[in-house]
Amino acid sequence: MIFEYELQDIATVAENFFAAKPEKVILFNGEMGAGKTTFIKTLCKALGVLDATSSPTFSLVNEYQANEGHLVYHFDMYRLKSQTEALDMGIDEYLYSGHWCFIEWAENIPDLIPEKHSIVTITVLEDGKRMLEMR
Repeated sequence: MIFEYELQDIATVAENFFAAKPEKVILFNGEMGAGKTTFIKTLCKALGVLDATSSPTFSLVNEYQANEGHLVYHFDMYRLKSQTEALDMGIDEYLYSGHWCFIEWAENIPDLIPEKHSIVTITVLEDGKRMLEMR
């Protein structure tokens, strides 16, 4: 599934994204500044998260309460030096919790990703629009 969008259309893209039935563990790929965190914030809002959302760059994970008691975990693995750091924080408990897990920079924990996951790649196009591909 591929979406091309401008920032003002991002909420519609998020709704269509969930309609495509992604796995609960979603890896987000894209260059720095491509819009990964912005799209994750929009997904959180679509799931009913009312709290302010932000990138967990230094904390590694942020937890949010969504609709109907569901939880959303947002990970940023950019600063990890080894997969052991992720294991030390208990990442396996999060990833197999059955709750939404949105992971930026998952390439830093390749051996820890569950078999069932979706991958989102966001690319900045020449005209400034974004292209989102989900597989």
